[in-house]
Amino acid sequence: MHPVASSAPAGVAPPDETAREEARAALPGGSYGRLEELAAWLAACQGRAPARAPRRVRAVLFAADHGIAAAGVSAHAPAETVARVAAARDGSGAAARFAEAAGAGLRVVDVGLATPVPGDARDDRAVVRGGGRLDLEDVLTADQAAAALRAGREVADEEVDEGADLLVAGELAVGVSTPVAVLAAAMTGREPVAVVGRGSGIDDRAWMVKAAAVRDGLRRARPVGRDPQSLLRIAGGADLAALVGFLAQAARRRTPVVLDGAATAVAALLADTEVPGARAWWTAGTRCTEPAQAFALDVLGLEPLLDLSMRAGQGTGALTAVGLVRAAVCVG
Repeated sequence: MHPVASSAPAGVAPPDETAREEARAALPGGSYGRLEELAAWLAACQGRAPARAPRRVRAVLFAADHGIAAAGVSAHAPAETVARVAAARDGSGAAARFAEAAGAGLRVVDVGLATPVPGDARDDRAVVRGGGRLDLEDVLTADQAAAALRAGREVADEEVDEGADLLVAGELAVGVSTPVAVLAAAMTGREPVAVVGRGSGIDDRAWMVKAAAVRDGLRRARPVGRDPQSLLRIAGGADLAALVGFLAQAARRRTPVVLDGAATAVAALLADTEVPGARAWWTAGTRCTEPAQAFALDVLGLEPLLDLSMRAGQGTGALTAVGLVRAAVCVG
């Protein structure tokens, strides 16, 4: 089912349409609503009908610090990112609890934390220690952006090679919704005011600071158009670049992915631009409160499985939707 690993960019083969049609033909014809389409999508991704329940679900969260967090764009202090990583790794954090409930393994990969957190040595893939302020400077060098993309591809290869047949993608960084808003605006042609949400639950003052940062970041990013790697270098971040690489490589390896919130949706938009056709291998887990997610999913043609108005990130929304993916195989 999964071709051999490759770190070089390559095209994406579509899911198996014959399996999709065979699965649809055996379904009750609408009695289970969108669960039937989900079952058919999973059958196409697996290349068999009927689809079987995923046997090895793996959630991968990428962690990095964002320089813009120090500007006051989040309700949380920048140091909270390290605390989230530590809690996810020791099992006490929300991400770990949601993964356990979903029957999924959890992996947190450091691609840009300013302060390393103890963990599995193979999950220290840091390409930078922290990142620049997107409103003032490029957040990564070209080499760092390329290395983060490569790290994401390598992690996807590792998970698929170890037997993952359903992946969950996410991040857990403080301030990440600010670069996400810049990338969404750059990719969809929206103005800053349209893409800036409340993120972690910020007040009006912090929203204005965030909107100004997105405006300035977008001004810096506009000259490169919709070029994914350039946008990630100028206004993205190591975690977002790794997500782009991870999502694109999972599609190349013919492995379905459940997307989480705004960060993964916007990363998916960049990944599908970088590797056309990758979107066929993804489903959106839940709708979040950030407008950037809605704009990205609209372009990708993906409708979230759940609408829970979640803003927590950390893969929690996608992990909640894993139960629906498992349930979908029961409707045939």
